[in-house]
Amino acid sequence: MKNENVKPANGRLGILIVGNGAVATTFMTGVLMARKELTKPIGSMTLYDKVRVGKGAEKKYLKYGEIAPIASLDDLVFGCWDVYPQNAYQAAVYAEVLKREDIDPVRDELEKIVPMKAAFDKNYAKRLDGDHTKGDITRWEMVEALREDIRRFKSEKNCDRVVVLWAASTEIYVPIDEKTHYALSDLETAMKADDREHVAPSMCYAYAALSEGCPFVMGAPNTTVDIPAMWELAEKTQMPIAGKDFKTGQTLVKSGFAPIIGTRCLGLDGWFSTNILGNRDGLVLDIPENFRSKEVSKLSTLETILRPDLQPDLYGHGNDDDTQYYHKVRINYYPPRNDNKESWDNIDIRGWMGYPMQIKINFLCRDSILAAPVCLDLCLLIDLAARAGRYGTQRFLSFFLKSPMHDYTQGETPVNHLYQQHTMLKNAIREMGGYEADEEID
Repeated sequence: MKNENVKPANGRLGILIVGNGAVATTFMTGVLMARKELTKPIGSMTLYDKVRVGKGAEKKYLKYGEIAPIASLDDLVFGCWDVYPQNAYQAAVYAEVLKREDIDPVRDELEKIVPMKAAFDKNYAKRLDGDHTKGDITRWEMVEALREDIRRFKSEKNCDRVVVLWAASTEIYVPIDEKTHYALSDLETAMKADDREHVAPSMCYAYAALSEGCPFVMGAPNTTVDIPAMWELAEKTQMPIAGKDFKTGQTLVKSGFAPIIGTRCLGLDGWFSTNILGNRDGLVLDIPENFRSKEVSKLSTLETILRPDLQPDLYGHGNDDDTQYYHKVRINYYPPRNDNKESWDNIDIRGWMGYPMQIKINFLCRDSILAAPVCLDLCLLIDLAARAGRYGTQRFLSFFLKSPMHDYTQGETPVNHLYQQHTMLKNAIREMGGYEADEEID
């Protein structure tokens, strides 16, 4: 079965990445190695997961690309922006995520990926000292310069389509302001007035991408496309958007393990999560204002899965006034670990007759190794969504994101339950392939 309304994945797909650090270089290196058949793209849902289509005698299990037209790895072309001028090979070696033996076979290709100057405001990431930037320009000048970068990249690399992916550091927390962020006209006015308090640099990247007809993915917890003004721009340009914050380690565990507690009807008194991380992301998050963005993202996961308003006997204890279980998240910068993040979760649960029990989870993960396939899946799937005519917030991509976008102005609650998110993902793939979306979310 084929959905005739989905445009084929013809031509080259440009992937422009904001940031040329550990995540971006691990992603690019892995793709380049995989298409030379020197490694396997393990962790990629798009390349490995299988979805059931049809029922009864018609039932089949197919990979995503067998259901809908997904771009080939051979057709991907990479570019990036960064505050440091090192090419992708130099940056990959510096990041120390991958061994040299896993980088050198694609050295020539990586060396040709030279970052464009970043649109950067040091007030949003005080720990970054790079000077490979567009300088002290206004927010609107950032937008115009980034639009020109996208047009030039697309032309020089002969790309048929371009996706823009944010894989840069976490910005300081920007509270949503109704006077600036609710209407596109107000956001544009703020950009032209160089309102640096309410307009983050990431918003300039997103605005430029959408204006140039490029889907945009926010891989950090920044306030960027999760505002009504950007939803309006996505509708106007008929471009898909997704965000925010790659779901890789501890939050992936949390969104998958919390349903066990909920399904088994066990009580929860508290969930304490802490991490140590030593890469550039950890350095930036060592600043309280930047950590606040991450904290909001991480805290939101649990509260929509285990809800005291629905099960007060199970989850109605712990925080102030005994309204909810206690939930705390911490990230600590620890340079010796570099990209090898370690997370600990202590979970205090209650069972029969209120008797207490504990669960301990210790996850020693490699942050960029987990993030790289997420980057690939998000880029391939949002490109598919654009060719399928889907625009605005792509809720089916919430499987890959810590803090899924939702319309909070209408009281919508995000879906954080991992298995419900997987159902949404599978249904979207079915629909874009011309099959019936036949699974329900309970």
